Amino acid sequence: MSEIKEMPKAYEPQAVEKKWYPEWENRGLFHGEVNKDKQPYSIVIPPPNVTGILHLGHVLNNTLQDILIRWHKMLGHEVCWFPGTDHAGIATESKVEKTLRENNQPGRDDLGREAFIEKVWDWKEQYGGTIIKQLRKLGTACDWERERFTMDEGLSHAVRKVFVDLYNKGYIYRGQRMINWCPIARTALSDEEVIYKDVNGKFYHYKYPLSDGSGYLEVATTRPETMFGDTAVAVHPDDERYKHLIGQTVDLPLTHRQIPIVADEHADPEKGTGVVKITPGHDPNDFLVGQRHDLEVLCVMNENATMNELCGAKFANLDRFDARKKVVEALEELHLMVKIEDIQHAVGYSERGDVPIETMVSAQWFCNMKELAKPALEAVKNGDIKFHPERWDKTYFHWMENIQDWCISRQIWWGHRIPAWYHNETNEIHVDIDAPENLEDWRQEEDVLDTWFSSWLWPFSVMGWPEDNETMDYFYPTADLVTGPDIIFFWVARMIMAGCEFKGKIPFKNVYFTSIIRDEQGRKLSKSLGNSPDPLDVIEQYGADAVRFSIIYIAPVGTDIRYSNEKCEIGRNFANKLWNACRFRQMHGPVTSNFRDLDGINVEDLTADQKWILALLDDTVENINQSLTDFKFHTAAHELYEMVWNSFCDWFIEASKVDLFSDDIKQKNQALSVLDFVLFRILKLLHVFMPFITEELAHQMGFLAEDESIMTENYPQKFSKFDFTTKVEQQQLALVNAKFLMVKDGRNLRATYNIAPAQKINYFIKAIDEVNTEFLATQVPSFCKLLNAADVKVSTEDYSGAGNTPSIISDAGTIYLPLEGLIDIDEEIAKLEKQQKQLEGWIKGSQAKLSNEKFVNNAPEKVVAEARVHLAEMEEKLDRTLEMIESFKS
Repeated sequence: MSEIKEMPKAYEPQAVEKKWYPEWENRGLFHGEVNKDKQPYSIVIPPPNVTGILHLGHVLNNTLQDILIRWHKMLGHEVCWFPGTDHAGIATESKVEKTLRENNQPGRDDLGREAFIEKVWDWKEQYGGTIIKQLRKLGTACDWERERFTMDEGLSHAVRKVFVDLYNKGYIYRGQRMINWCPIARTALSDEEVIYKDVNGKFYHYKYPLSDGSGYLEVATTRPETMFGDTAVAVHPDDERYKHLIGQTVDLPLTHRQIPIVADEHADPEKGTGVVKITPGHDPNDFLVGQRHDLEVLCVMNENATMNELCGAKFANLDRFDARKKVVEALEELHLMVKIEDIQHAVGYSERGDVPIETMVSAQWFCNMKELAKPALEAVKNGDIKFHPERWDKTYFHWMENIQDWCISRQIWWGHRIPAWYHNETNEIHVDIDAPENLEDWRQEEDVLDTWFSSWLWPFSVMGWPEDNETMDYFYPTADLVTGPDIIFFWVARMIMAGCEFKGKIPFKNVYFTSIIRDEQGRKLSKSLGNSPDPLDVIEQYGADAVRFSIIYIAPVGTDIRYSNEKCEIGRNFANKLWNACRFRQMHGPVTSNFRDLDGINVEDLTADQKWILALLDDTVENINQSLTDFKFHTAAHELYEMVWNSFCDWFIEASKVDLFSDDIKQKNQALSVLDFVLFRILKLLHVFMPFITEELAHQMGFLAEDESIMTENYPQKFSKFDFTTKVEQQQLALVNAKFLMVKDGRNLRATYNIAPAQKINYFIKAIDEVNTEFLATQVPSFCKLLNAADVKVSTEDYSGAGNTPSIISDAGTIYLPLEGLIDIDEEIAKLEKQQKQLEGWIKGSQAKLSNEKFVNNAPEKVVAEARVHLAEMEEKLDRTLEMIESFKS
């Protein structure tokens, strides 16, 4: 064992964390290798964007993954946590463009493709590893020797192969289709990259004159600027109002065009006037109508969402929203505007650009997902893959059963360029992993693939696929995935599809969806609200272990987390409690030689308290292992907290002081042995949650030699040496529980009558029967220590002493606190009656305020709620005061 030095008085997390992380990494404790003698356990990190910096979502997600990796390593499995980063096409390109602008350097379009991509690589080399360095601060046990990047050559080869294979299968195709367009990033987006927001808008009703001059048709839209792309108006074929007009034309205002009136069931006679303007180039439903009627498709916007030349000189190059105002003004001048309604409606926003998207027809690359979805859907339905919480099944099923073709092309430069070439003369398309011969005759597709097209291959591409290798044979499929529910479609579903298609195996067996972190007011964390703290600052203030433990402690499964920095005090206080418990133990000498197995101690040698803590420890061990198996991290954290703080520190250590300060050497040594045994197992149980402090304490205490690590210890399982399941043992454990409950009652009596904690007092216990009397009588030294009592008498008789004697009844009997000589009864009654009058006055005033409707209706909701809580607290305090007055007078 390592040499024991006196522990510092306070735990200093920064020094400990700085010491142990490089030590673990240098010893290769994070590295996983093929080992046929061990069961493999692997997970892949959800690759953070290369532009990313650590936020609290990363802290939660990676803490959970780290718990799983460390737990399985201690279970004896060969573990590997594959880390890496995502090239994040749109986000990274935007970031680099912004950096170039801020430094007054030529921008993307000025540089050209090759030079700009070179700038992005330069930026990536300089800044791209920031989040990886930050993850180390959290204590993550990633196998950094296997770190990958989604644009590494090996991963790029995998992407090209998948594209070519799916193209040859007929799944990938290029076509003109309705897509979502981000005018900021100037690229197509998949449906999953569009976020819908409820916004205030307007509904414009205006007239299209019939070309024969006989009247007009009224249409309505939220986007009048798209009228330049109208190529028809539609009415329902059975709508009697308009049957006679089908086949005629209307004049399209602000243009010199006439457009036909078509019959189509898309027009609903029950909605508005029953007439719908048809803009096939800018609306998904209109696009389908256009296909049915062979209508011309006109796109009236430029890539940046300004209007193009089809809109005429007056409107060309105007921003779409400026054009909207001008169109409305022009229609009003022509007396064609009927009315404008204020409405609230859902508008699609670009997830990255945070601006309204435009739906438009564009030539893009798509992947038909219907066949790919079938085995992936079945994998979750038949239980091969389990979601935690299970409610996410329904969300997944709905999306997969209604899956749409995936728009996989993006009009940016940073990313995997599509492996397709067009012949300069014939326009023939060549799709292959490698470029065609005679390259000068061909031009490569300018578009790159959606970032998620590389991410969906992540569980096996990080292991070297498509090349066969031992690592992949051993570690694939991975075991568990921890991720946010917001990317269930972007990533989770697609990974399952890719695994089934390209590996013939599901990529993981369990998916744990993390909670959403909100502030105390229930708002999502964001920089704009100023409620999103920098985790590195929080780690600096509280320590990594405290942050890790706290965020798990406040994160129930499937429920949003209400976070504030102050909640990290839970973990910090817990770390300090553990540290102080170890310091107390160290004061009593070096660890005992039997701290691992209690060798030499028989069950009959154990005291009742020792049996109690060992039985409780066994229950805790079983519960923690089961909770981790069930992904109930929050439950495990609470159980450990309760066991360590209350049962071990507050009860067992305090009760053990009778033996630790005994003159009986055997009694003292046995107490130390049990203390050491329990303490070392607690450190091992806690290690997966709080790796730094547990490693440090295991060495500070002398449980481990210098060259050993708690990471390689076995995770505690049920201790088989002692059997506490017999009727006699169970009865004794129940008696210990009853003793501790009685101690609580005794302490409450002391507090109720304001007797100083340091003052020695006497108690009297009337046990309920002979069995309890006999046991409790043996516990008098323990009672005296735990209650700081001068004497505790145990009897089956009622208390017969003089004077006021308050008492509390519990399971094992009644505990009395004789007050004679401790307090002046008359003086106490006078104090309490004064307090009674004050409370009655406060309550009256508070009741008057809360009965005032003006206050209740106009004051902030939080203020009213606090006033009600304060009133309830005062009423409760008055009840207790009256009870005490009554007890003193009786």
